[in-house]
Amino acid sequence: MPIGNAFVTKDDFKTEYFYHMQVAVCRSCATLQVIDVPDPDQMFHDHYAYYASTSAFMSKHFKAMAEDIIARFVSKESPFVVEIGSNDGITLQHFANAGIPHLGVDPSSNVADAAREKGIEMLVDFFNRDTAEQIVTKHGKADVFIATNTMHHIEDINSVAAGVAKLLKPKGVMVQEDPYLGDMIEKTAFDQLYAEHMYIWSVTSLGNAFGRHGLEIFDIETNDFHGGCMRYFLCHKGAYEPTPRLKAQQEKEKALGLAKPETYDAFRRACEQSRTKLVELVRRLKSEGKRIVGYGATAKSATIINYCGLGPDDIEFICDTTPIKQQKFSPGAHIPVVPPAEFSANYPDYAVLFAWNHFTEIDAKEQAFRKNGGKWIIPVRLVEVI
Repeated sequence: MPIGNAFVTKDDFKTEYFYHMQVAVCRSCATLQVIDVPDPDQMFHDHYAYYASTSAFMSKHFKAMAEDIIARFVSKESPFVVEIGSNDGITLQHFANAGIPHLGVDPSSNVADAAREKGIEMLVDFFNRDTAEQIVTKHGKADVFIATNTMHHIEDINSVAAGVAKLLKPKGVMVQEDPYLGDMIEKTAFDQLYAEHMYIWSVTSLGNAFGRHGLEIFDIETNDFHGGCMRYFLCHKGAYEPTPRLKAQQEKEKALGLAKPETYDAFRRACEQSRTKLVELVRRLKSEGKRIVGYGATAKSATIINYCGLGPDDIEFICDTTPIKQQKFSPGAHIPVVPPAEFSANYPDYAVLFAWNHFTEIDAKEQAFRKNGGKWIIPVRLVEVI
């Protein structure tokens, strides 16, 4: 597999980086993980291609999350909030606007620069135990540590967990949100798996990982973003009482069999069936003379495209709103990435919606495509035509 967000120019084709995306589940801690993880510098750098604030839905989502955190967990005296993987400041801007001392930590300098333009204090670095000690020395301990769509990006999770334990105040809270393993299994959403998503967490696996470092989950919330996310609330052991929601989710995970090998064997078979169905659909439509393009040059699209063996002969182009991806080519398969104007200039018959988790937002925006007779192809799960 190529790196999911490594959109390339023609000059990059011959030197493009590939790795072996082997996925396994640990029998000891029940963590689903990519085994052969690329070097972090291959994935997070000064031309990182994902800007979180391009989605209006996600901006609204993280605004509400910030307001909830401020109301529940930020102290009145000496407040301090740290977010890792803070990207372009989609969440931290609300703390900055409220005058709350904060620090964003992100290894990609281009998105960090975008955050600084919003008045956010940034540190361009990878977060670990050493980084945490430096932050405590300079700023003191934190009321809240935030990691949204980030903790599954970090290979050395033990160093991160130790850093969180070092950074948090005695009643401090870690708020983490990531794609949820249970949803990925139930929906056959195999596109959640790519280099940057080296872990897909569950309550069981995250509790095991952070429990080694004196932290525990005390509450959870679920939402439908990214095809199904879990928001975890962690604290120093004993600082907060576990909620009924947490206990109910732990029981649900037992029922789902998330610690059983046979669950993942069934998932593998479902992935293979989904792949067969998508490839057969695309090839049949092409044989009928239909035009097919892609919509949303997501990192997840690289998994779908390369796992299914699709290419420019199958998908004419992929349209995307992110300028840094436009006029480049998709990782591995080298399908052209173009601005949305090329999509609307000559609507295709079908569009493979790689950003299927944003269906409601995109479908509402692209009613002209639908009125023109266009149909969406949802490329995972049941492989639906809408």
